[in-house]
Amino acid sequence: MNIHLREYQQECIDSIIHAGPGAWLAVMATGLGKTVTFANLPRTGRTLILSHRRELVTQPRKYFDCDYGIELGTQHSHGEPVVSASVQTMTHRMNNFAPDEFDRIICDEAHHSGAKTYHDIFNYFQPRQLIGFTATPNRSDSVRLDDVFQDIVFERDLKWGIQNGYLSDIYCRRVNIGYDLSHVKTSGGDYAPGELEEAMDGTADAIAQAYKDMAIGATLVFAVSVKQSEEIAKRISGAAVVSGKTPPKERQALIDGLANGSIPCLVNCMVFTEGTDIPRVETVIIARPTQSDSLYTQMVGRGLRLAPGKDKLNLIDCVGATGSRSLCTAPSLLGIDLSPVPEKKQQELEGLLFDLPDKATTLSDCPESWIRNVEIVDLWAKTQSYNTHGVNWFKQPDGRMTLSLPHKRLTIPPADKLGRCNFGGRIVTMQYALDNAYKMLCRDYAKEKYIWDVSAAKRWGAQPASEKQMRLVSRMCKGFDCTELTKLEASQILNRRLAG
Repeated sequence: MNIHLREYQQECIDSIIHAGPGAWLAVMATGLGKTVTFANLPRTGRTLILSHRRELVTQPRKYFDCDYGIELGTQHSHGEPVVSASVQTMTHRMNNFAPDEFDRIICDEAHHSGAKTYHDIFNYFQPRQLIGFTATPNRSDSVRLDDVFQDIVFERDLKWGIQNGYLSDIYCRRVNIGYDLSHVKTSGGDYAPGELEEAMDGTADAIAQAYKDMAIGATLVFAVSVKQSEEIAKRISGAAVVSGKTPPKERQALIDGLANGSIPCLVNCMVFTEGTDIPRVETVIIARPTQSDSLYTQMVGRGLRLAPGKDKLNLIDCVGATGSRSLCTAPSLLGIDLSPVPEKKQQELEGLLFDLPDKATTLSDCPESWIRNVEIVDLWAKTQSYNTHGVNWFKQPDGRMTLSLPHKRLTIPPADKLGRCNFGGRIVTMQYALDNAYKMLCRDYAKEKYIWDVSAAKRWGAQPASEKQMRLVSRMCKGFDCTELTKLEASQILNRRLAG
């Protein structure tokens, strides 16, 4: 297959070749063509491609100019130069291959590779290169990959793709359609399908209304089930449903109809999450709630292609009550963690995609958020196995850790996929940055320990706030009810204001 690679795709290939033997990570946003990139890596031996979902196993076949074997369910490879396998299947079949069988292993959607199933495969095989590809942005609350990959050898994120004219800009909006996922169980890192479908029952009217009020041009709607897809389509004039049971010729005819304007809207259930190229799509409606960054990114990715007359992608998130469950929405595309943003203020996170980080930071900059951030940081540190030394860090939506001191604010930048950050002009591990910040605080701010040390602050601040503290808080944070504040909570608010 003769494919003309874009300059950055060739640069990625060159970076991987230059890296030599080892385990390397390449970050490439959805829509920039990571599959065609890794398909064009020069082969000096057999290649194994690992994917975490069934549909990803067969998708790369069209980009390879050689025999392509599959290890999935009842399908088996037969010595082909390229073998594509699901991780679940390969965990049971890896003993069918010699440890040195493959010269290169490509791990697609590599942000999943911290899981034990991946580790079992990586520990068995001995390739010359292990290359991970991911489109998911840095997430300070996601699994770290530093125990799998040595370094990030190439990175082109969503912002780069949009700013350099390869992807469409995104205008983000939210509409509350009234669902409640607070009691829906999680299975395999996402909402359990059956329970999710039940929780979304009765939302078709609201989704159809969102289309009528907010959609622009050719529209793709992602629903939770075929039944819900049909219910939504019934309520939208001219809409059609595409499901896994739609015959290939009929599916293509429907896609062509959306592309030429004869069909205004296609409603689907998990059909267009991968590999569908419809540049004319101007609106994507996410009516399929998910906790999976990669699935959310793939759904949005169907609308990122450029097209004549297309100004930007109109992205509509259908939201509802989630309780303590996480929900991927537009800020997830940039790795923004909404836990520091009070739920009642999250509705304000609308507008152009790259305006959202500043909006999220502004919305999290409030007394309620400052007080509960101790719990957020504790949870973050626990999931990442970090030792914060009891420092009263504040976690910003973009992953930055900040500490308010008298007339000063100390900052540690967000960690990358390998748990590293730029601290003091050096690329160091996040733990190194936390350790050295703690040493500096002990040295230079010993007298103010009640401000930055959580344990000392709790001992000092368990009593109700003083009248002077409450007067100052009332003056600085108009409209905030400070009658129930402790000394610690009041101090957190005042220090934050004074350091701001």
